[in-house]
Amino acid sequence: MKCPYCNEEDTRVIDSRPADDGNSIRRRRQCDKCNKRFTTYERVEAIPLVVIKRDSTREPYDRSKIERGVFRSCHKRPVSVTQINGLVDKVEADIFNLEAREVKSNYIGDLVMKEIEQLDSVAYIRFASVYREFKDVGTFMEELKRFLDKP
Repeated sequence: MKCPYCNEEDTRVIDSRPADDGNSIRRRRQCDKCNKRFTTYERVEAIPLVVIKRDSTREPYDRSKIERGVFRSCHKRPVSVTQINGLVDKVEADIFNLEAREVKSNYIGDLVMKEIEQLDSVAYIRFASVYREFKDVGTFMEELKRFLDKP
């Protein structure tokens, strides 16, 4: 690692510790030539993920879209922020465990549906009503009946 002060290529690590909740490592370094210290951060390089939408357009993966949908569905429900973040973390882990560069939006939606169903039944119906794009009350009632008939 080059020294940012004198551009010497010979620097050494004098301290390492986790940073950002364990998602990166903070390293204190010292230059052997000018003896100045500086900090570097080491992170795992994320695989760029592209989401294929229903209309076949592609866009970069955005965790906040999942969060917004789940938060809206859980509005005024007895679901904590910790539970919601856990749900989003689980869905995101499942997506990245595919190790694919592209993933279909309906796959993501199905993962969210599966997880939110276990979290809160009203939130599930709310999410389903937007995700499944119910065209009329009959379609909505079919989904509600399917949900209520589950063991």
